[in-house]
Parts: sequence; C-alpha cells; structure tokens
Amino acid sequence: MRILYLSQYFPPEVGATQTRAYEMAQGLLAAGHPVTMLTEVPNHPEGVIRPEYRGRFWMRETLDGIDVLRVWVWTSPVKTMRTRLAFYITYMLNATLAGLLLARGRYNLLYATSPPLFVGGAALALSHLRRIPMVFEVRDLWPESAVALGELRSPRFIRWATALEERCYARARRIVVVTGGIRRRLLERGFPAEKIALIPNGANTDLFRPEPASGHILRQKMGLGERFLVLYAGIHGVAQGLETVLEAARRLADAPHIHFLFVGEGPCKADLVRKKEEMGLRNVTFVEGRPREEMPAFFSAADVALVPLRKVEIFQGALPSKMFDAWACACPVVLTIDGEAREVLQEAGAGLFVPPEDSEEMARALRTLSLDREGCREMGRRGRRFVEERYSRQAQARQLVELLEGI
Repeated sequence: MRILYLSQYFPPEVGATQTRAYEMAQGLLAAGHPVTMLTEVPNHPEGVIRPEYRGRFWMRETLDGIDVLRVWVWTSPVKTMRTRLAFYITYMLNATLAGLLLARGRYNLLYATSPPLFVGGAALALSHLRRIPMVFEVRDLWPESAVALGELRSPRFIRWATALEERCYARARRIVVVTGGIRRRLLERGFPAEKIALIPNGANTDLFRPEPASGHILRQKMGLGERFLVLYAGIHGVAQGLETVLEAARRLADAPHIHFLFVGEGPCKADLVRKKEEMGLRNVTFVEGRPREEMPAFFSAADVALVPLRKVEIFQGALPSKMFDAWACACPVVLTIDGEAREVLQEAGAGLFVPPEDSEEMARALRTLSLDREGCREMGRRGRRFVEERYSRQAQARQLVELLEGI
C-alpha cells in the first residue's frame, strides 16, 4: 500500500516528533509500503529556514528511501501566538495544496501526526478531497495542553481548535495515541475504545546504545574531566520548566564536581542563557542542538539525564521519548513528571523521581547520585535492558505496520 504521511516536523530537524516520524516511516518501508512524507522546509526550532531550502515554494527529495515533499512555511525566531499561528497555518494551507497537486497517484492511507493540530486540518482536507482513509496520531492533547500551560487563552480560538480536534477524531479510521493517559482522556470524552490504538514512544536501540569510548572523547573535548555530568538534551521550551534546573545548579554551586550540560535549541533558550549569566553559574554549559546521530555520545558521556516537565496536571499522561533514548544508552534519568512516566520509571528501576518544579529536591537527588556512581551505572544498565525488552522503536514500527495493514 502507498501511504501519504503528514508530519510538520521531519529530519534534518532534530526532535522527538521528527525521530518518531522518520523511524515509523522506515518501518513501513521495510514492510514494503512506499511512503510520501509531506512536511515543511527545515527551520525548527530556530525559526530560520536553512539556506539550502530558501527561495522555493516546494521541493522534493529522497531521504533514506522516503519520498519527502517539503513545503514553504512562514517562520520567525520570535515565538509569539501570532508568529506561531502564521507558522502552523501556512503549513496547513501549503501541505493541502501540495497533497492535491504534487503528491501524484493513488494513496491507500493517509497518516497524520499531531501536534501541531493544524496538521490535522490539512489531513482532513486531503482525506475528503482525495477520498483517502485517514489515521490520526495524537502525541499530545491539543488544545488542552496549550490551555493548561497558559499559551492559549482566547475562548473563541479554543472552541475552534477543539472543533478541529474532534473533527479529526471523527474522520479517522483509527486514533493512534502514545500514552495510556491520552487514551484514558479520549475514552472519558466518549471516543470508542476499539477506535484507539496505543503505540508508545520508545528508542531506536540500534542507534541509541552505550558508546563509552565516544562519551570519554566528548568529555575530554569539553574539558569536563571526571566531573559528575548532568545532561539535559531536548527542546528548550515553555513546557520543560528549565528555570528549575538552573535553580538546582545554583543550589549545587558548592559542589564543583557536578556540572550541567544543556544540548538543544528552543524558544526559551536565549532567556535561559541570560539567566545563567545573571546567576553567575559556572557549573552550567549550553551548546547548540546536535543531529540525533551524535546524541548517543552525549548520553554515554553523561552520568545522569534530566527529563523535566512543568507541574501541570495534563502532563501526568506524558511519556517523553528522551527518557527511553537515555536508557537505551545505559544512562539513568532524574524525572520530574508524575503519573504514567513515573510508573514506567519505577518499573524500570532506572532513575529517580523528583517532584515537578522543585529545585531543592532536584539538587538533593543529584548530590546523592553523584556520591554513588556505581549505583548510577547499575540503574543505567537496567534502563538499557528495559528498553530492549519493552520500548524499542523497531517493535513499535512493526505494531504500526500491522495496524495499517489491518485497515
């Protein structure tokens, strides 16, 4: 079967959404199902279109066997509600046009992943106009999460967004969710259980694996020596509440053997770097985002990885992929997400839970871990075994293939 896959974010951009879309598409290809990926020109999260993609309304390329159709989007490095809406809406409109005019031939299925929810708008239009059965993947409940974070306040826009969300659910032959929490919430809202399929986040255990030699080289290049390295790798956004991590670093200023490393980009990064300077934190280093192929070396260099989110009720159903990436590299985690993620952490025995937005407890946990490096390594080994047995992306891609073939 031929599949038209809509994901606004896609490699060479770096992030959990991009990685999941790429690896699911690879799984479909491996099963003999050609995939056309309908995505944006690379710009995220910096908000600047990369030079080689500028000046074109659309372009087509092949990435590791995936037919990739990229469309122009309006971008800005300044992240406000207005610039975000322009970004999302231009993708929705241009992806719809490209899906009608450029994605030639008959497609058997349309697979759309959200958020951004506006991907669902393009998917609805194409599903109706081209009469393609639609499957809708939900990685985060939007607009609920945006309202909970205070990013979305307009009652009128909330009503519009909710109507679009529910229209996507109604049109979809199946709704794929990534956490049990999202599944429970959709059931509470009256959507039938037989329509909802759970395919959780996970890690590519072939790519993400322990690389002690690479980790050692990275430490030497960065002048970190034998310090206890605390890594945050991912988007520097509103939801992560990384100000709490900086405050924990301030509390650990009297422990020079502990060092914090932030890897990634995002709308809050400039403010975080400025706060680091204002606080005079010499135990914190920020570096730019890296391709995912380089991330196993960072996780292997780290003694522990942070997986933080703010104290918002809706995040109790979150299950971030970066937790599994760290474990796949035998790196334990300090988690600040209560609910489903905490349950998985406790089942794996591969890290510590700290209450969300509690810098004092985070500092205490990191100080304790820094005094027991062998204990950290053992938690990391348990994490690797747990991901191999339960959360490999390869197995999840096979789940998706079986689901779509059944449709």
